[in-house]
Amino acid sequence: MAAPPSSGSPSPFPEVIAAIDIGTNSIHMVVARTAGNDRFEVITRLKEMVRLGSGQGEMKHLEPDAIDRAVATLTRCRQLADSFDATVFAVATSAVREARNAGEFLKRAWTEAGVDVQVIAGQEEARLIRLGALQALPLWDRDMVLIDVGGGSTEIVYGRGPEVTYARSVKLGSLRMTRSFFADGPVTPAAVEACRTYVRGQLAPLVHEAARRSFDVAVASSGTAETLAVMALAAEDDSGSGPPQSLNAAVLTRTALAAVIDRLAGAPSTEERRALPGMDAARADILLGGALVLEQICDGLGIDELVISEYALREGVLLDGLHRLRGVSLHHLSDLRRASVEHLMELCDDDPEHSYQVATLALQLADALGDRLGLDGDDVELLHAGALLANVGLFISHSGHHKHSYYVIRNSEHLTGFTDREIELIAQVARYHRKGRPADKHPEFAALSSEDQDRVRAMVCLLRVAIGLDRNHDGAVERVAVTTGFTDDGAERVRLTLIGAPDADLSLEVYAAAERSNMLSDQLGATVEVVAAG
Repeated sequence: MAAPPSSGSPSPFPEVIAAIDIGTNSIHMVVARTAGNDRFEVITRLKEMVRLGSGQGEMKHLEPDAIDRAVATLTRCRQLADSFDATVFAVATSAVREARNAGEFLKRAWTEAGVDVQVIAGQEEARLIRLGALQALPLWDRDMVLIDVGGGSTEIVYGRGPEVTYARSVKLGSLRMTRSFFADGPVTPAAVEACRTYVRGQLAPLVHEAARRSFDVAVASSGTAETLAVMALAAEDDSGSGPPQSLNAAVLTRTALAAVIDRLAGAPSTEERRALPGMDAARADILLGGALVLEQICDGLGIDELVISEYALREGVLLDGLHRLRGVSLHHLSDLRRASVEHLMELCDDDPEHSYQVATLALQLADALGDRLGLDGDDVELLHAGALLANVGLFISHSGHHKHSYYVIRNSEHLTGFTDREIELIAQVARYHRKGRPADKHPEFAALSSEDQDRVRAMVCLLRVAIGLDRNHDGAVERVAVTTGFTDDGAERVRLTLIGAPDADLSLEVYAAAERSNMLSDQLGATVEVVAAG
């Protein structure tokens, strides 16, 4: 799911939304006016090449000057968005995702530029790119494979209509390949072949997995594919009229791609490549690396032609943000999120009915106590997911399964529709559903912001009680009524009244929930009493 807006809006249905895509090579922003729940009209765009991933090494560190450039660009984005009174959604991809000092950049983006940047996982990036492409091309009812070659990573996603059937992100991109194979002087045939061999090897597992999947149209998005398409068209343009006004739905054949690569490889220096017809001057130094990635994907997947989409990640973020603001229930997972959570649960949980029951009871407690605990609708969604996934660690071992649940959730490729931060919070909720409470001595918890630590504590205290409410794993408790009052000595009391079938014996559930209520009592600053109705 796309990031929450970085600033509030006076209306729950804002007229204008801005989406910022912070990539390895460039930062793009699109500002659009909403036109219904599924449509938008672009007002303006901003794009700047910042080379955020331009430092040395394997993209594990953002250089200070690159951070400076990115923050300056984000400041301009914020100013432009504010001029339209736009609600801003901002996401960061490969360069920030991999950097050990990403926190420094994220902090400066917020404090200096006023932009709340969410780092998204590769799987989520792939989903959002596809969502954007579906707004540009009439391919809703087609089996589509989409390839997006970025600066630091490449996303490949299969799907039809609203369903994503396969998505992968691989660490192959134009800037990454350039730094690895073409950084030291002129391009040589040996370097080109070395790059091809490396890319082919990195793609081999993906090609093996994808070979079982079919498609009837292949789509390519983002700057690498667009520039290659322009260069292919320029080679065929005898009139000198230049590239078309729009590249959307243009076709780049495998044969034309090979011809462009030959021209790029035959121009050893950046200056020579910059002079090639159709070349985007800002990409002249890195385009060959991206072209070779696209070439090897086409060869591996058997793609003869690519349809170009001018819409990609930022447009997907735009539409996802619009859906979030207008179409997601506050107390239930969206269809996409729910499907991905349930898929992981069904893979790893040997008693999913118990998990469903616990999640239902946790939501009932959140309805009654969430506001008091400082939880909003987004937090309740994460509680819902954490409750459903609390026991996935049993797939590894019963002993310490709460810790295993954290690992499974944090490293799963099945959770689609969540930001990296949201996945971390879900994993934390599952981690602390039993045994010790959240504590700063645990590195993952200590790494959270103080606000997110409070969220985790609030969600966990509700989940622990909900687990006690289904102690027998039989769904005996149908509903929980929450009332407040005072004890005889004047202390505040929160009473949980358990309601089941008329003949149900809820004594074990009363005992188990009371045993697990200490943390809830501490969070509320009140005595918690658990009783059965009747």
